[in-house]
Amino acid sequence: MDDLLRLDDRLDADQRLIRDTVKSFVSDRILPDVGDWFEEGVFPARELAPELGALGLLGMHLTGYGCAGTDAISYGVACRELEAGDSGLRSFVSVQGSLAMFPIWKYGSDEQKDEWLPRMAAGEAIGCFGLTEPDHGSDPSNMRTYAKKDGSDWVLNGSKMWITNGSIADVAVVWAQTDEGIRGFVVPTSTPGFSAPEIHKKLSLRASVTSSLYFDDVRLPASAELPGVTGLKGPLSCLSEARFGIIWGVVGAARACLESAVAYAKTRVQFDKPIGAFQLTQEKLAWMYVGTAQAGLTALHLGELKDAGRLEPRQISFGKLANVRAALDIARQARSILGGNGITLEYPVIRHMNNLESVLTYEGTQEIHTLVLGEALTGLAAYR
Repeated sequence: MDDLLRLDDRLDADQRLIRDTVKSFVSDRILPDVGDWFEEGVFPARELAPELGALGLLGMHLTGYGCAGTDAISYGVACRELEAGDSGLRSFVSVQGSLAMFPIWKYGSDEQKDEWLPRMAAGEAIGCFGLTEPDHGSDPSNMRTYAKKDGSDWVLNGSKMWITNGSIADVAVVWAQTDEGIRGFVVPTSTPGFSAPEIHKKLSLRASVTSSLYFDDVRLPASAELPGVTGLKGPLSCLSEARFGIIWGVVGAARACLESAVAYAKTRVQFDKPIGAFQLTQEKLAWMYVGTAQAGLTALHLGELKDAGRLEPRQISFGKLANVRAALDIARQARSILGGNGITLEYPVIRHMNNLESVLTYEGTQEIHTLVLGEALTGLAAYR
């Protein structure tokens, strides 16, 4: 399908190379099997992680420790092409790089960085990020997970929920209340008292590992604490990194749905002509392209701001809210064009549509991002 606005003409040669490399990987390695993974509720993370690491995609926007050190737009382009394959694939890369590696890279000790980052960049170790709890999602300031000092050690108790990679992770970056405020901890998942049962019976993000985390008197040395940050600034800065990837990623999901709808409309014949020749179908396709291109423009603009060091959290909220809503609308329209075939995994549309229902909620619900923008416009906080 043509890029009518020529948005990718604004990519430089290195960014185009990353685009083409990731697109080929997704085409060859993911698309032939992802429908089966989705149906079976599995994701071969251990098998794929070294391959993603070899491509330089894990922690790719970080520097040193075996990380690729790319610019923000390159990271965004990679997320776009990964999510054109499946949101679960992009989520794996995003959690690994932006939610698990980034806090160690940004706030960790030299020992923590040396121990974990090279292995994680290579896909030899998998990480997860523990913030959301069963009773505290949008309001993490009231989390109940608590770390208490016991001599020079910390003792961690509590639980987390909806944790991508949780049951396959080698290390968890866990945020907990302490007497000093919210702190982050680097928790090897082999530590006694740590458990991570997988969450099943999902109808969204099925090609992704989602787990709960439980901490039952998990004893950690003082060296497990992330020394560089205290308070919600720590986890929220990680979420800003990951949300940037979502802003780009959902453009890939929207594009995949649009391409599927266009191809189907050109070959599905009803009333003696392709349904793409009917005005109602062409109107749907035209608006789907407008939405995809507008989301792409938003992602590109925010990428330019990030590379210039000028990207603000409220701008990330704008992009996450606008682009995920647009992608979900496009997926639903594509499903309608495909008719009954749109609900089968023979086509990618229902898989993307179901996944986007989760993306709409995770890493900041649409309601929270709406209120962020409302506060930016009025100066009045409406969270409580």
